Amino acid sequence: MVQWHRGGGWSVELFGMEIQKRQDAYQLLALALRESRGLTRMPELDRRPGGKPYFPHEEGLEFNLSHSGHLALCALDNAPVGADIQMVREWRPGLPARVCGPEELAWLEGQSDWWRSFSLLWSLKESRVKESGQGLRGTIRSIRVPMMGEGETRQMDGLWFRTYGGAGWVAAVCGEAQPPVKICWWRRLENEK
Repeated sequence: MVQWHRGGGWSVELFGMEIQKRQDAYQLLALALRESRGLTRMPELDRRPGGKPYFPHEEGLEFNLSHSGHLALCALDNAPVGADIQMVREWRPGLPARVCGPEELAWLEGQSDWWRSFSLLWSLKESRVKESGQGLRGTIRSIRVPMMGEGETRQMDGLWFRTYGGAGWVAAVCGEAQPPVKICWWRRLENEK
């Protein structure tokens, strides 16, 4: 068993990749583990009571995966971390009023691209829930996150949040350590299955 310790040089690392199907996100995890931690085999996976996957025999090695459309995002850390990526799209018209509090709705009203900003806010909420590993225990509206634009970093309730964005997508990461400024993107090789 390998043990990773905070202060041992490891911090949050982010990896992204285009995928063809949902299961390809685990290929991204395997690549990230090989590149970042030198692990040539995927450690055994299990799920915590809230449903979050983890490595039961790799103490101090935490990860989180997300996928949306043709993209996957993987976060590695030595403490709990949550990551979420969303393709920007028009959601159901009533959804924002159902999942956002009054302050969040007011913030959205002031944004130039309503649906992109809503997707980013949704991604922030998802990343916070995924960091905790507890699953959704209350309403989505009750999940507190900083309201922020793309490329920003903020702290709230002792957690770090960072947002990302590109052509047609947005993402967020939440954890104990300050997330990196950039995502390490891999191209899917044509000969990989």
